[in-house]
Amino acid sequence: MSLNPLAGRKFLAAALPLLIVTLTFGPPSAVTAADADYDAVVANGVKYLASKQAADGSYSSQIGIGPTALATLALLEHGRGVSDPAVAKSLAYLEKAVRDDGGVYAANGRLKNYETCIALMCFNKANKDGKYDEIVKNAEKFVRGVQITDTDGIGEEDMNYGGSGYSGKTRPDLSNTAFLVDALVSSGAKEDDEAIQKALIFVSRCQNLESKYNTTKFAGKVNDGGFYYTPAVSGDQGDRGTPDGGLRSYGSMGYAGLKSMVYAGVDKNDPRVQAVLEYVKKNFDVSANPGMGQAGVFYYYQTFAKALDAFGEPTITDAAGVAHDWRKELIAELAKRQQADGSWANSNTQWMEGDANLATSFALLALADCQAK
Repeated sequence: MSLNPLAGRKFLAAALPLLIVTLTFGPPSAVTAADADYDAVVANGVKYLASKQAADGSYSSQIGIGPTALATLALLEHGRGVSDPAVAKSLAYLEKAVRDDGGVYAANGRLKNYETCIALMCFNKANKDGKYDEIVKNAEKFVRGVQITDTDGIGEEDMNYGGSGYSGKTRPDLSNTAFLVDALVSSGAKEDDEAIQKALIFVSRCQNLESKYNTTKFAGKVNDGGFYYTPAVSGDQGDRGTPDGGLRSYGSMGYAGLKSMVYAGVDKNDPRVQAVLEYVKKNFDVSANPGMGQAGVFYYYQTFAKALDAFGEPTITDAAGVAHDWRKELIAELAKRQQADGSWANSNTQWMEGDANLATSFALLALADCQAK
């Protein structure tokens, strides 16, 4: 499902010899799990989602329009067309969430940026005949407008610069900023796009790597090359903090950082890229979200798959020298986790992943990126 398939190939070609040194990519190793029937896993997941749609076309509307946009995007990614009854009904539901400011979000407006970014990706995928041109144009303008930049009277030295939060100009974080980049790429934005380059400034400040790109007080505390949620914080960070005042890296943010750098065209020789690739090598895992366990594991799967698909390499050799066919291993893991009714759900309910519609949408999106290009 890579929204910019050329980006990964261009990114990979920049320094192929260097890859051999740093990650030792090679032929796939044997996977311990039996090969999964990809088509059956996907078909059962798609059937489940289509059966759980509410009469108004929504999915889990009690938590906003996000699940509806994600579910519809997942169905579109797996071959359901815009004329499919379930897809058409959900698109009509999302159209009703289009606001006067161009955003596409629930009436309470708590998640304006997050929901608009996902809806924009969904409408872009559905926009085969120009039907959604106006919605797409206005939603893209909205997403660009809520990014924290010079227009807010701040400069690049500000910790918030280039980022975006759940409602836009609120406390920015890497997850929402990565969704912003994804949304712009889905609209055709290239690596030199001004908003993407500004987002890269914020993304770089979310990396546990002390460099000229990150001079925050957190940069050198952990220094493992991974990524944390946000540097725009104060006070006790709870389970995201370290005893010495650093911020812990964790898997979903690591892949969000890698993906954002791919889309921003960062060269493979860049120390930021080398550092996160080393983090990936040391923390390769399809059984859990590294650093978070089962919390947010389905969001992790979606981010993991999308980042590695954009990156463009079919195998990764971990720190123990084991080569992993990441697509094959993720498909096997998701097949193992799939319920009898075709759904997925997380027993760890943090970030609402106990909701089967949300978890199933993330799983299907991850599976879409597991299709070899």
